[in-house]
Amino acid sequence: MSQLLAVTHIFSKVLMLFAFAFLFPLGISIVMNDGAYRVYDEAFLATFFSGLILWLISRRGKRELLTRDGFLLVVMIWTVLPVFSTIPLLAYLPDLSFTDAYFEAVSGLTATGATVLSGLDNLPPSINIWRTLMHWIGGMGVIVLVVAVLPMLGVGGRQLFKAETPTPMKDSKLTPRMAETAKGLWQVYVMITVVCMLSLWAGGMSGIDAMVHGFSVMALGGMSSHDASMAFFDSPLLESIVMLFALIAGISFSTHFMAFRTRNLFTYRYDAEIRWYFTVLGVSILGLTFFLLYKGFYLDLPEALRHAAFNTVSVATTLGFSTTDYNVWPYFAPLWMLFLSSFVASSGSTGGGIKMLRAILLYKQVYREMVKLVHPRAEIHTKVGQQAVPNKIIYAVLAFLFIYVASIVVLSFVLSASGLDVFTAFTAVVAMVNNTGPGLGQVGPASTYAILNDFQTWVCSFAMLLGRLEFFTLLVVLTPVFWRK
Repeated sequence: MSQLLAVTHIFSKVLMLFAFAFLFPLGISIVMNDGAYRVYDEAFLATFFSGLILWLISRRGKRELLTRDGFLLVVMIWTVLPVFSTIPLLAYLPDLSFTDAYFEAVSGLTATGATVLSGLDNLPPSINIWRTLMHWIGGMGVIVLVVAVLPMLGVGGRQLFKAETPTPMKDSKLTPRMAETAKGLWQVYVMITVVCMLSLWAGGMSGIDAMVHGFSVMALGGMSSHDASMAFFDSPLLESIVMLFALIAGISFSTHFMAFRTRNLFTYRYDAEIRWYFTVLGVSILGLTFFLLYKGFYLDLPEALRHAAFNTVSVATTLGFSTTDYNVWPYFAPLWMLFLSSFVASSGSTGGGIKMLRAILLYKQVYREMVKLVHPRAEIHTKVGQQAVPNKIIYAVLAFLFIYVASIVVLSFVLSASGLDVFTAFTAVVAMVNNTGPGLGQVGPASTYAILNDFQTWVCSFAMLLGRLEFFTLLVVLTPVFWRK
């Protein structure tokens, strides 16, 4: 009980802080006079006073968080905040069920970008702003934002940061204090987001569209203010801008932070993931371009390159925008793009999947084992850059890969057993777990997830949370041993 009270006490402050996020779309609604401003009043009051009541109930449980408390708090934040995020959607769209609204909110905060909504072009601007603002908040991580302000709330933040980022890089410090690290990351995030929005606006988007798509791109989310996604604009210039900033968002923000801090672009040379990141994307774009030409799907090179490049970058980085319905391409092409979404985004980026760092370690471990078969007595170390990777990290990565694959297999069977065809079920789960957004089959880029029944929608919501929290953070809270004293 003391553990739950301590975690609830901190969560109550997070909830009250989150309530102020509703004021941004409220301001947009008032300025644009789009008729939706009352839904944000309701959302703000409900969220803030819920947090206040929880604070009053749990104020006697205040204490420093333990590591185990950090895991529980992270799970509470990512599962409960979407409940309050549904309020504007439910209030403005009365025909929307809570199940679908929760799916939309989870998709927003996990920066997945899957949607059950259609008629986006006719929604009030503030509703589309709210959908993508959730992306932006969740993209860098609600927890990192909280870490930046937790010292003011009277609690340290390192436990939360480690629970939120269970990666091989979780113990590295960019600055001596965790709050400084979080603030530095957010400063860079905000700066690049503003540049992205201004670039989209200068490229021809309206101010609202530039804001909506800027939030989506930097969070690698993928929600749009148009049903046709980027195809609505039919602009090679805007597509190039989106690709550029998607590529930037797919690189570790730790690297961006160090580059800004040192004013030295050579910092990017020392990031072990970047060379692999651009090599895999470059080879894939060229390969898919010539594949589509060979299959006769496109008749000229510029058009094939344009669509292959944009959609490959978009899906691989887990952004999820599209310029065409690639669901009708020869199946190898979209399946390859979906496969790339499993690992291309860098560790510390806003993208999903297992991250490029883990993929590099897995590749090098496989190579190491093959060399040891030939030279069994050789002492071979797995290295990333110039650093040898301890075996405990390799074992952790192997365990992560196992739970990643097992989760996809099990959830695919569950969706298939519930009535979805196998292809749709599998690609939907991969898209959810990787926080990519569109899958293939019945949930392709030209479709929505509205075709799912309630059970299937909840399964997909769970899959999004599972992928966003990198499996172990969520699953460990579901184990009996976590709750034993």
